[in-house]
Amino acid sequence: MTKEKPEHRALDFKWHLAGDNPAVATTEMEFALMRTFESFGRWQSECLVAVSGITLSGPENALLHVIRMNDRAKSAKELARLLNRDDIPNIQYSLRKMIADGFVEKQGSSRTGVTYEATDLGCEVTDRYSEIRRKLLVEEIQSLPEFVERLQSAARTLTILSGIYEEASRIVATHR
Repeated sequence: MTKEKPEHRALDFKWHLAGDNPAVATTEMEFALMRTFESFGRWQSECLVAVSGITLSGPENALLHVIRMNDRAKSAKELARLLNRDDIPNIQYSLRKMIADGFVEKQGSSRTGVTYEATDLGCEVTDRYSEIRRKLLVEEIQSLPEFVERLQSAARTLTILSGIYEEASRIVATHR
């Protein structure tokens, strides 16, 4: 009895989201972006646990670092704008968690304006996070030829795409 060899065919990247080359390229980029986002979130969580013993989600971790950015207190609205988020209730929930963990403190009142600032513990934790990041990520990136330039180009591309997605989102919301 002879076994038939399986029929080999070229990889087909076309499907309902990717019917032609521009759609295939867009879809491949979107899936790469989703995988990168998930990997980045895992990295953020693991690094924070390593330096503090506390688990925050990727978006919460990003929020902590943005609060610490420039060592200046920020309002929830400013944090949302800097992170391109519009889910203020979720941001406020995350802020309450970080206050309970001792990373962030709330200043002011609803009359004077509420802002959030990193505590001494929050600064210590983000400094240790930064050290690990430098050793494990930045040094690796620096060792790869022309990778810094590739990252700069990717950042510009993602910034442009962010604007395109925002405009497409507005158009869909307007015409649904």
